[in-house]
Amino acid sequence: MKKLVLLVSALLITVVSFAQEKQKRDLKFNKKTNLIEVVYYHDNGEISQTGFYTLDGKLQGEWLSFNTDGEKEISGYYDNGIKVGKWFYYTNETVKEVDYNDNTIAGLKESNLDLSE
Repeated sequence: MKKLVLLVSALLITVVSFAQEKQKRDLKFNKKTNLIEVVYYHDNGEISQTGFYTLDGKLQGEWLSFNTDGEKEISGYYDNGIKVGKWFYYTNETVKEVDYNDNTIAGLKESNLDLSE
């Protein structure tokens, strides 16, 4: 139990060091997945980012980023700290789809968003 508390404490310090600026955040440990769920907030209270960390501080699973109006800007996946699969970058009326293979860009597509829906 002491070891788990030390690991979680170390992770919290790591999480703080990853934040680009001092942001408000919520952390919650999930015993089933052994991951720490984190939610960062903009100064106006809107969610900035959501995602997961492993106990050793690596990004894991789905991460989402939002602008200060709460609109999604980025969605993608990490596997043990490495970008994998399709990432989507939303800008105004376009979406860029970037395929990552082992943290390296393997492909890129750009398309217009259909705003009539």
